[in-house]
Amino acid sequence: MARSSKSGPSQRALSVGEKVRHALTEVLQRGEIRDPLLENAVISVSEVRMASDLKLATAYVTVLGQTNTEPYVAALNQHVRFIRGRLTPALKQMKYMPEVRFRADTSFDNFARIDALLKSPEVVRDLDGEDDEDLG
Repeated sequence: MARSSKSGPSQRALSVGEKVRHALTEVLQRGEIRDPLLENAVISVSEVRMASDLKLATAYVTVLGQTNTEPYVAALNQHVRFIRGRLTPALKQMKYMPEVRFRADTSFDNFARIDALLKSPEVVRDLDGEDDEDLG
């Protein structure tokens, strides 16, 4: 049985991505990165997506209390070699140490936008109208 090319990430890629996420979180919590912008920032790694060959990890981050995360993402990408070196002990079971790149996580913005749309008067009115039709 052939696998579909659109089936999504493999179980192995998901598992490795979660291990990389945990390791990244530990590195960021220890505050080892010497950068004035990052030293006092609370950075959350929400997801790590691995390439199919497990050699590239894309980490999606948010910075608590900040609306513009781009300067923080740029600073993390500047220190990516240092971070990769700090990940090595936690990921020593891997054949290849993945190259890490950081991206801003916009999923929370999307959730907030969808939530605002669902609570808008027009949608509430339409949903209330559907409930009335179901009763009659």
